[in-house]
Amino acid sequence: VSNPGHIESPSLIYRISCKLRFPLDLTRVNKQILEAFKNTNFDLVWIEKGNMIWPKTLRYIKKIVPQTKLISCSEDDMFATHGHSLFYRLGLRYYDLVFTTKKYNLTELKQFGARDVMLFLDSYDEKIHKPMNLTESEIERFSCDVGAIGAFEGERADSLLHLAKHGIKLNVWGNGWGKSVNLHPNMKVKNQFLFGDEYSKAICATKINLNFLRKINRDEVTSRSVEIPACGGFMLGERTARHLEFFEEGKEAEFFGSNDEMLEKVRTYLKNDEHRGAIARAGRRRCEMSNYSLSAQLNKMLKSVLPTS
Repeated sequence: VSNPGHIESPSLIYRISCKLRFPLDLTRVNKQILEAFKNTNFDLVWIEKGNMIWPKTLRYIKKIVPQTKLISCSEDDMFATHGHSLFYRLGLRYYDLVFTTKKYNLTELKQFGARDVMLFLDSYDEKIHKPMNLTESEIERFSCDVGAIGAFEGERADSLLHLAKHGIKLNVWGNGWGKSVNLHPNMKVKNQFLFGDEYSKAICATKINLNFLRKINRDEVTSRSVEIPACGGFMLGERTARHLEFFEEGKEAEFFGSNDEMLEKVRTYLKNDEHRGAIARAGRRRCEMSNYSLSAQLNKMLKSVLPTS
C-alpha cells in the first residue's frame, strides 16, 4: 500500500462488477481453493464473507470431499442488497453453517437457502485492542477531548458538526471525509484510516470516543462497540437494544439517542475525569468478563462446528 492511511479507489470495471453484484475475482481465490484440494483434503473450509466465492467452487468441494465442513462468517448485514453478491446468495445453500453478528440475519439468511445460521458476538483482538502507553509525540498527534473513528456518512457529519458548533473540539479519523476538512475550526478532520496499534492509541488518547452506527447496515452494535472499551477508552455510542445488552448504561459505557443528548453527555463527562475513568475501566472489565475477545468467540464457534475436536 503506497499510503497506509488511505484506501485506494478500485478500478471502474471493478466498481461496475460490484454494482451488478458479480464482483471480479481479482486475486483468483477460487482457483487457489480448487488447487489446494488437489493435494489435500480439509476437514474445514472457513470463508470470511465470500462475495467473490463462486457457487461452483463450493459445489466442487462438496462433490469431491462431502465430509468437509463449509463455513461462512461475516460481521456485515449479508441480507441487505448492498451487502451480498449474487455469488454469495446462490452459493449459500452449500455452506453447512453461516455465522453472523446480526440477530435479524438469523432468519433472513435462511430465506436465501442457508441450512443453518448461528450468532456470534462482535469482538476485539486482545493483541491490539488494549490500554497502551503513549509517547509524547503520540500524545501530541492523537490526544483530544472528543474523537470519532469511521468512514464518512452524512448523518455522522451532521452530528459532529452539531458538537463543533457548540464549542466542542474533536478529531475525526476515517476515509471519505475530504469535503469536511474545513467545515468547522473545532472539527479537525484527518481523512485517513487508523490501523493496528495506531487505532488503539488514538482511542487511549481520547477523552470521549464517539461510536456511530452505520444505518445502511441496520447496525445495532459494531466492532468498535467492544474495541473502544477493550482499549480502556470511554465510549459514548448510539443507544440501541443490542448496545444495552453488551454494556450497562452509565456504568460501563454511555449512550445517546439524539444530537442534543450527545452534546449534553459530552459536556458532562468532559467536566468529570474521575467518573469518566471509572466507566472506562468498568467497560474494559466487562469485555474481559463477558468473553468479547476474538479468541473466546472463535473457540466457541469452532466447538460448534467441530464438537468432537
